[in-house]
Amino acid sequence: MVEETRAKLIAAARRAFATKGYAAASMDELTAEAGLTRGALYHNFGDKKGLLQAVIGQIDAEMLARQHAVQARAPTRWQGLLDEGVAYIEMSLDPEIQRIVHLDGPAVLGDPSRWPNQTACLRATTDTVQALIDEGVVQPVDAEAAARLLNGAALNAALWIAAAEDPAAVMVRAVDAFLRLAAGLLRAEDPGTGALMSLPRS
Repeated sequence: MVEETRAKLIAAARRAFATKGYAAASMDELTAEAGLTRGALYHNFGDKKGLLQAVIGQIDAEMLARQHAVQARAPTRWQGLLDEGVAYIEMSLDPEIQRIVHLDGPAVLGDPSRWPNQTACLRATTDTVQALIDEGVVQPVDAEAAARLLNGAALNAALWIAAAEDPAAVMVRAVDAFLRLAAGLLRAEDPGTGALMSLPRS
């Protein structure tokens, strides 16, 4: 019963937040739509902010599943890393993700880079970068620093797209820049031998 109640409230809130926005969404209306009371909302989520966190948590899980699917189809670990980042950026064109995750979420919950899901993504990206360093694909840089910069670039690109007047046009520019920035991590190829070599570090 508890899980069913939570699921009903999250579903109703997700529809309300996507169509009306967080500020305009009425707690009385969404609880009535779910066939529940405001008391059930407060008992399960504490308040409206807690409900938004739960909705974003659900959407984040779906986004992560989509990213993992994209990564799994990539022919190499490096391409998978790039494809995962691009997929995250491209998802910011989804109206629901735009409004709930990239516009209302930061306004209500604060810096997205500090959200629990971003912490989990950072660990996964760090592990991938470290594996690429060990394989000799990526330069010997600090894996966590590189992961933070890659994830930060994708996140800020998504926030930029969501707030843009022409999101589709901005996305093309953002993806191009993201890929060029990421390419800077690769080891250079010796033009004489075709072998990979480390770029000089300052």
